[in-house]
Amino acid sequence: QVREKYQVTPEEFISVKALMGDSSDNVPGVPGIGEKTAVKMIAGYHTLENLYEHRDEQTPRMKKLLEEHFDEALFSRTLVTINTESPVEREISEGELGDIYTQAAYEKFYQLEFKQFLTRFSAAAPPAAEEQPARLITSEADAQTCFEQLIRSECAGLEWVEDAGLAAYTEETGRVFFLEGESLAKEALSALTEKLLTSPGVRTVLDAKKLLRALGLEDGELPFDDAALAAYLLNPLKNAYGPEDIARDYLSMVVPSRKEYLAKRTPQTAAGEDPDGFAAAMSAGAMAACKAQPILAEKLQETGMDALYREIEIPLVRSLARMEKAGIQVERAELAEYGSRLVRRIGELQNEICEEAGRPFNILSPNQLGEVLFEDLQLPHAKKTKTGYSTSADVLDKLREVHPIVNHVLEYRQLTKLKSTYADGLAAFVAEDGRIHGTFNQMITATGRISSTEPNLQNIPVRLALGREIRRVFTAREGCVLLDADYSQIELRILAHMSGDTALQAAYHTAQDIHAITAAKVFGIPLEEVDAAKRRFAKAVNFGIVYGISAFGLSEDLQISRQEAMNTIEQYFETYPGVKAFLDGLVRSAKEKGYAETMYGRRRPVPELASSQFMQRSFGERVAMNSPIQGSAADIMKIAMNRVDAALREKKMETRIVLQIHDELLLEAPLAEAEAAAEILKREMESAAQLAVPLEVEVHQGGSWLEAKE
Repeated sequence: QVREKYQVTPEEFISVKALMGDSSDNVPGVPGIGEKTAVKMIAGYHTLENLYEHRDEQTPRMKKLLEEHFDEALFSRTLVTINTESPVEREISEGELGDIYTQAAYEKFYQLEFKQFLTRFSAAAPPAAEEQPARLITSEADAQTCFEQLIRSECAGLEWVEDAGLAAYTEETGRVFFLEGESLAKEALSALTEKLLTSPGVRTVLDAKKLLRALGLEDGELPFDDAALAAYLLNPLKNAYGPEDIARDYLSMVVPSRKEYLAKRTPQTAAGEDPDGFAAAMSAGAMAACKAQPILAEKLQETGMDALYREIEIPLVRSLARMEKAGIQVERAELAEYGSRLVRRIGELQNEICEEAGRPFNILSPNQLGEVLFEDLQLPHAKKTKTGYSTSADVLDKLREVHPIVNHVLEYRQLTKLKSTYADGLAAFVAEDGRIHGTFNQMITATGRISSTEPNLQNIPVRLALGREIRRVFTAREGCVLLDADYSQIELRILAHMSGDTALQAAYHTAQDIHAITAAKVFGIPLEEVDAAKRRFAKAVNFGIVYGISAFGLSEDLQISRQEAMNTIEQYFETYPGVKAFLDGLVRSAKEKGYAETMYGRRRPVPELASSQFMQRSFGERVAMNSPIQGSAADIMKIAMNRVDAALREKKMETRIVLQIHDELLLEAPLAEAEAAAEILKREMESAAQLAVPLEVEVHQGGSWLEAKE
């Protein structure tokens, strides 16, 4: 098999490894020689020594590599050669495994999250979580009967399973799955679900927003618990809160994996072939939600996050569902024109870059770009890696002032990303109604911030003029305007509030430029003498402090010496001593408790603080300093969003929230409602939290997002 795959013997493969190295085992190998070249060399010369003797037969570059790194190749061969002389007391036959695909093995692999191994078990017969059978419901009559039992139950669990149907569970009915289709329409499921959610008892959904959106139940105020949301609050560092995760983490139970069960089948095919197994796999989430709810509720109480869950996060599920339903209009013609402008500018940049390089090359190839920058143009700060020169953004940022090609390359990268992600990518998300109904995720970020996917509208490179222009394609429907509002420096204001620093609070109460005031205080000069450069310094420090910036980080950002950066940070802390004490206290508290905490009790575990590695601990300290501030900002935005949504609905207005991006809300309002909606937007955002300094919000309107933003 080794011969078939590599054209060398197993013994010769040792020399292949010695040449190519192995980063996972810290085997250096010969820099610049990869697997293909190594295989070709050893297939022809069989040993390292013979290859070295015939080095003159290689290309000049390979000859040079072999001469410079032959000792490393020999050392690498020693490292990768397995010692076959070790004393072994047992017979090989004693190591035979037999059948390892048992239920006990499955449960252990599941517990340890060996997800790749789990796929090797039989997906058709996963170990059952309990003896209670599951039933597949395909007729409306059976659904009505089953829902009558569900409605009478004290506790029920629900989950909408995409492209399949609705799962439900109670102790009385056991696990049931309603297959959505011709005999059981989504409208019928919607009506029955609404009736169930409004009936007395505890109703727990797994990922409630998905269910509300699928069944068209966004516009009401249906009561529910959300097991996934509760699990997210209890541990926001996980990457999934699905049926298997809830069952394992809170019930010590193994449930069948839907993904594995449906790996090679559609839900309809699986339901026809194996109705009982299909129902069991599909209804696992509903069962886990119902059974885990009392445990989750108790843990939320114990951690002090019950109010956060019930007063902020649960109402936000409805607000986000309504926002996703509303969507935002996109002008297709404007989007096409935007793409054309990008293509023109990308072409101009490509010509300029190749002219500056003195030759044509693939600008998006890190290897080719590295050769141009560090070999052809001999630019400084070259970082040689095994695969070539590093051309990462932080490396190129240091070279902005050294050669004009660097700024052109950075712009080229940004514009090509804009072209693929937005100019081309957005069109795929425009629905038949001409609007994008994106997904806004409540359970992804560790700090509590809402994230945007399908499409991601939060990573638009707005520092670039052409990047900002993408906002022009998002428009208000006919007879409406877009209202844009964002918080002014919310994280700095939260820092002033939470730190209790009187000087920082006083600076905000003067209603003047906070960065200019900081510059005047830090540099010890009158306010009127603060120039643009000093203000830029102060701004970088103000925002850097919020993120626990180091002297090294500030020196990189401002292109100053580390000593100068250190002095600037020290001057800042002398100016605002309460900030220094507050940040130090956050780190101490996180080390003691194991987590950082926002103003509203949201917890962010910081396991990195207990790491034996300095870099990990340093990262943990920055997280401990930033999470309470960024997380509090996220909480305040969620409160504001809920209040704006509730106020609009209370007044029965047609105005709707259509986008939430970072510290910004975008509303679409009929012209007749625009003034009243703007007042609601400003009032509810500014009163979302009572801080020691004022929350400031500016509201603008326009026909497009770009006009409203400006």
